[in-house]
Amino acid sequence: MSKKSKNEGSLSEQLNKDMVEKLRSKKSELKHQEEERQKQQRRQRMEERERKEANKSFEELLNESDLDWKSFKK
Repeated sequence: MSKKSKNEGSLSEQLNKDMVEKLRSKKSELKHQEEERQKQQRRQRMEERERKEANKSFEELLNESDLDWKSFKK
């Protein structure tokens, strides 16, 4: 009986090890997917920002400018 209980114990340990490895693998895969999703979101935000910048009117660009026409008047 002691051999049988040892075998059962090792089998359950092996199953647990397999399950732990599967969970670790899944965790790693999900982490990688999340990182890719975040990279894609950053790229989309940058593209949107660049698109908005390219479509600004002259008035918007002038208003955002740090130049002061009064300093060039003299």
